[in-house]
Amino acid sequence: MAHTKEKAPVLTGFKDLVAHLATGPKPDRSTWRIGTEHEKFAFYKDSLAPVPYEGERGIGALLNGLADGYGWERVVEAGNTIALKQGIASITLEPGGQFELSGAPLEHLHQTCAETGQHLAQLRDVAGKLGIAFLGVGFSPLWSLEETPIMPKGRYKIMRDYMGRVGRLGRQMMFRSCTVQTNLDFASEADMVKKFRVGLALQPIATALFAASPFAEGRLNGFLSYRGHIWTDTDPDRTGMLPFVFEDGMGFERYAKYALDVPMYFVYRDGKYIDCAGQSFRAFMDGKMPVLPGERPTLKDWEDHLTTIFPEVRLKTYLEMRGADAGPWSRLCALPAFWAGILYDDAALEAAWSLVRSWTAEDRESFRRAVPVLGLKAPIRGNSARDIAQAALAIARQGLKSRARADNSGEDETHFLGELDDIAATGVTPAERLIERYRTEWGGDVRHVFEACAY
Repeated sequence: MAHTKEKAPVLTGFKDLVAHLATGPKPDRSTWRIGTEHEKFAFYKDSLAPVPYEGERGIGALLNGLADGYGWERVVEAGNTIALKQGIASITLEPGGQFELSGAPLEHLHQTCAETGQHLAQLRDVAGKLGIAFLGVGFSPLWSLEETPIMPKGRYKIMRDYMGRVGRLGRQMMFRSCTVQTNLDFASEADMVKKFRVGLALQPIATALFAASPFAEGRLNGFLSYRGHIWTDTDPDRTGMLPFVFEDGMGFERYAKYALDVPMYFVYRDGKYIDCAGQSFRAFMDGKMPVLPGERPTLKDWEDHLTTIFPEVRLKTYLEMRGADAGPWSRLCALPAFWAGILYDDAALEAAWSLVRSWTAEDRESFRRAVPVLGLKAPIRGNSARDIAQAALAIARQGLKSRARADNSGEDETHFLGELDDIAATGVTPAERLIERYRTEWGGDVRHVFEACAY
């Protein structure tokens, strides 16, 4: 007799959606972890061309090389290796071939930096033999959208088609942007709300400190963080500063209600992505989704749906800080240092909340829109982003001091903030430094960035 595959349990009502988010709190802070994800552009060293998936020097070959050489386990879709797993860490592909490490949840920043260093060393070994290198900036500086390859993942075709209907810049985000983000825990629902609010309010500060996307298609694009700007015109239904997070009554239920009304992209069934772009999860809950009539969602469908929402801070069973451009190794370690310093110490969190609590939804939104153009000069309530950045960094430093997590030589985590301190002290973003070099020593030739910002 044939064995029927056991079906995943179906969600019976709204309470199940909330219950999933409510599994997030970790009351024991010794179990809190720091997860770091970062993306980078793969390019051929000889031609500076983007790396396609196919071919003996393609992204597929690179993934298989890492699997063979370093014991990563392959994740296969339609016969293609599209990701790698090792323990809780994974390597995934963004739509245009951006190469992403989703790091393991780690106890402290010394481990984070070691993990990043090990990943880059493995990449250098395998990619070097294929003539591939990697670029750490927030937006593709040279290639047009048409020149950018498309990775063979089913969900990306669905997203790409839908992005063309809802905002001007969604496809730019998908294929030509790179970010570094950090994922952090919370103790309780109330702790989640406080961290969510501080995280959203200060996200433009991260955008300013990490701004590194001033080029597009071989010339200046008029922004310091073009990646930051892209998110203001990607898809208003699933992006932004979420004003409701600051309202009374914010909690798991309120976020679930918001997520329920974000239009869907896809449902995954039997190894295939089914296009249901623009359709309603609410209708799905009622068994009334046109592409799967009579079928109701499982917990996996809800988890998938939560990954298709892209606000500046995102709630899953942890919080994701999503506002920074990708950059060099030193800044990949600095982002989790900034956020863990602020959010993982009670006094620091309280101090950060005092810094931003008087800002209105309008203040936060105009600040978010100004930063991609003005960087640390962007105004907020009579201050500049630079003023707020320096105050936030002082808070983060104190928070990391209080954590007192030392490495083998007795050094605590505060040194990971060094580069950010320098950026805030001078008021000059990484993007402005690149622009200066472009105008002077590079003689207006953007291709030099592939040397200056390569890993």
